[in-house]
Amino acid sequence: MSRPARPARRAQRVLISGASIAGPALAYWLDRYGFEVTVVEQAPTVRRGGYAIDIRGTARDVVDRMGLLPRLRRAHVDTRRITFVDAAGETIGALQPEQVTGGEAGLDLEIRRGNLADALATSLPERVEFLFDDSIATLDDDGDAVHVVLDSGTRRAFDLVIGADGLHSNTRRLVFGPEEPFHRYLGQVFAGFTLPNEFGLAHEGVIWNEPGRGAVLYAVESSASVHGFLTFTHEAPPPGLFRDPEGLRELIATRFPEQVWHLPRLVEAVREADDLFFDTVSQIHMPAWSHGRVALTGDAAHATSFLSGQGSSVSLVGAYVLAGELAVHAHHTDAFAAYERRMRPFAERNQALASSGGTVVTPTTREELDARNALLRDPAAAARAMASSDGEERRETHSALVLPDYAEAL
Repeated sequence: MSRPARPARRAQRVLISGASIAGPALAYWLDRYGFEVTVVEQAPTVRRGGYAIDIRGTARDVVDRMGLLPRLRRAHVDTRRITFVDAAGETIGALQPEQVTGGEAGLDLEIRRGNLADALATSLPERVEFLFDDSIATLDDDGDAVHVVLDSGTRRAFDLVIGADGLHSNTRRLVFGPEEPFHRYLGQVFAGFTLPNEFGLAHEGVIWNEPGRGAVLYAVESSASVHGFLTFTHEAPPPGLFRDPEGLRELIATRFPEQVWHLPRLVEAVREADDLFFDTVSQIHMPAWSHGRVALTGDAAHATSFLSGQGSSVSLVGAYVLAGELAVHAHHTDAFAAYERRMRPFAERNQALASSGGTVVTPTTREELDARNALLRDPAAAARAMASSDGEERRETHSALVLPDYAEAL
């Protein structure tokens, strides 16, 4: 089916770098508003599977407006409890997921990242062009267009380029320079991987902690595999973070030497895993999200870190707002400015959640750990604490932006 005629606008051809969450969501809305959209993705296809992410607050309104809410509800993984164990592996207590996240039972959605990416990508019409197994090599913004050369050698010109390519954004590096000035390290690193479900877990997570270290087994459903996570504090990002996988495996083993609980099995799984993902717990803070005809969205612009629990939700909201502002403004500079004015307070407020909620899942001091464990041993007190002002503040933050209505652009 051909696209209905739209009023002419100055910026029509848009290249989006990244096909995870923010990229396909942005492509959906830009296509709705009549833009010609191309998405370039370095992976050979949309990545499926993966760990679970949350959609809550304002982001739930975004997927509802996309018509995806029924599909995502069917894919909801329905985690029912988070159990905490002590240093010896003995159970301390358990909480409902919403008590940990500050979410809303019955409303929040928990979806495998790959299932969300697939739902977003398959919602796009065929006229949205995907270029897989490719990436941007160079960008030349001459003021009238952005001339792009891809790694494959393809040369194209676009009116706008949007970087939706994550924490370590290639687009950001090409336009704004090295990552270091914008990278805010939160003092921890983590390893994620899968391993066989030898533990009888289903729809639940189990967390082991010592100060500054955490180990998690997380089963999104009754399946043959579970997700493993190991986190630990480190004074600075380890050198050679992405260049020495064997060295990283050894570092992880030295930080988890105890022969308790399932730690030996988790360390063994790190050595065996072919899907090991290792990175810093970090955020991105930038003075501006656009330069000329290039802008950033999602984690590339304002990564919140997994400690906030809001990365994917904020990305969905940012994609909606960026597309809408581009649709209602005749010039991209006005659109980018309006996008940032509207989104920056919401993004920064959600980034702040990383510091307010991390002590439950990743306590860094003995005092924090002992206080948390004492609370967990008194279920009634734990329920009251989790429903207190901190939980209410998190819920307010999740919904702190009321979605504008860009219907006039349709």
